[in-house]
Amino acid sequence: MKRMRLLLYFLAILASTVQAQEPADALRYSWLTMSGTARNQALGGANVALGGDLSSLFINPAGIGLYKTGEFVLSPAYGFGKQKAGYLGNNTSQNSSSFRLGGTGLILPMNGSGRTKNVTFGVGINRVADFNQSLYVKGRNTQSSYSEKYLEELINKNVRDPNRAANAFPYGASLAFNTYLIDTVMGPGGIVKGYRSLATPRTGVNQEQTLQTSGGITEFSLGLSGNVGDKIFFGGSVNWNTLQYERKSIYREADATTNTRNNFNYFTVEDYLSTAGTGINLKLGVIVRPVESLRLGLAIHTPTLFNLKDSYASTVTTDLEGYFGTGTKTQSSRDFNNDMDGEFTYNFSNPLRLMAGLAYIFREDADVAKQRGFISVDLEYLNYGGASFSSADPAVDLGSYLNDLNKAVSGSFGSVINARVGGELKFETLMLRAGVAYYGNPYEGNALSGNRMNLSGGFGYRDKGRFIDVTYVHQIGKDGYYPYQLDNGFFAPVDLRSGLGTLLLTIGFKF
Repeated sequence: MKRMRLLLYFLAILASTVQAQEPADALRYSWLTMSGTARNQALGGANVALGGDLSSLFINPAGIGLYKTGEFVLSPAYGFGKQKAGYLGNNTSQNSSSFRLGGTGLILPMNGSGRTKNVTFGVGINRVADFNQSLYVKGRNTQSSYSEKYLEELINKNVRDPNRAANAFPYGASLAFNTYLIDTVMGPGGIVKGYRSLATPRTGVNQEQTLQTSGGITEFSLGLSGNVGDKIFFGGSVNWNTLQYERKSIYREADATTNTRNNFNYFTVEDYLSTAGTGINLKLGVIVRPVESLRLGLAIHTPTLFNLKDSYASTVTTDLEGYFGTGTKTQSSRDFNNDMDGEFTYNFSNPLRLMAGLAYIFREDADVAKQRGFISVDLEYLNYGGASFSSADPAVDLGSYLNDLNKAVSGSFGSVINARVGGELKFETLMLRAGVAYYGNPYEGNALSGNRMNLSGGFGYRDKGRFIDVTYVHQIGKDGYYPYQLDNGFFAPVDLRSGLGTLLLTIGFKF
């Protein structure tokens, strides 16, 4: 339909705000798997009761109380693998790889007094989440179009004024409206009675998305532990987290027919999001040795309290086969914002974690060289639905938006019990290790489902205060996401299957 050329109302643009958060963000920053040194990962991360490893700083700080000598370790890691994506009956795959730093730091035991045999200080850095991923999905859809979410935005806001449609939604519907992907439906007397999309799902649209993500969460820890009579070990750590996440998405939807006169060839949506910030948490724990060969451990991780800042932008490009002018039309959110990205600052907290562990040491001895091995088992409880967002500025009223978002988080995710098991056999200076870890489905009341299983193995060599550990971890994962969601209409999930490998090396020395 014919429509007038619209002016950009700068004040309306300045007044408009966009919140880019969604429940998937809460899961991304909460679904953490145990990392640390090569030794710890070879054991599946089962270290709540075992102790005696730098990774204890990040799992159960009481565990550094088992140290008798100082230690420095460095743990580089290389990750690689393939992500398989299934969408609307079509399967694709994409490879990815990245270098990162695993558990690295320093342990310093000091002589105690009285019943406290020693006090141990630890400092370390560790990568607790990795966001490096490449995805490509495609499929043919005959039931809905991505463009319908722009229609719903205008309908839900009861927008009747075309000027408002063109300017009030600079990160959504306004981009589609100004490139004619969404157009007005006129009623009697030239009154706008609604909107329509020029996309053609009834005759089929070919949908595809390229998604590239990078970044991670790195944790810096300061810990302290005490040893009471080699029977009770207690400790705590203060942990600072830095979070970096970047996502680049290119979504394309094209006419699946050869009809060149239906006013629709294709459109693309390019979305960019960068999230950065810092957080803090506390970890407390205890290990009890009731008999010589048995260790029992408990640990609690408080929620990590993050202060985060999003930077985001979106661009829509359309080819409508000559509808309102030849060639392609492009509109960017930066056109509304002095060529700048949008920004939003907020707080986020991930869930509380509770852990319990048991370790049995074969031929337990004060001289660890005489020990012949061990087996360690951990259980971990957390409720992903307990993650929450809050306003970073008390002067900005976001109550309704954040309340709705937190309700969506609690309704989308539930509680899980994760399990980790690992063991080691010692042959003088050589150690052989193996482990398995299972992280359960975080989704609840949702068509999506997911889980992760880590299978690990490795070896270690220790002699004259020097040591080296090598580990390979193979993660088998299942997850999913929606390229778009509609309030009233069909939308399909992407089913993700991953086979990701990580090769870790830890080198260190005692002093």
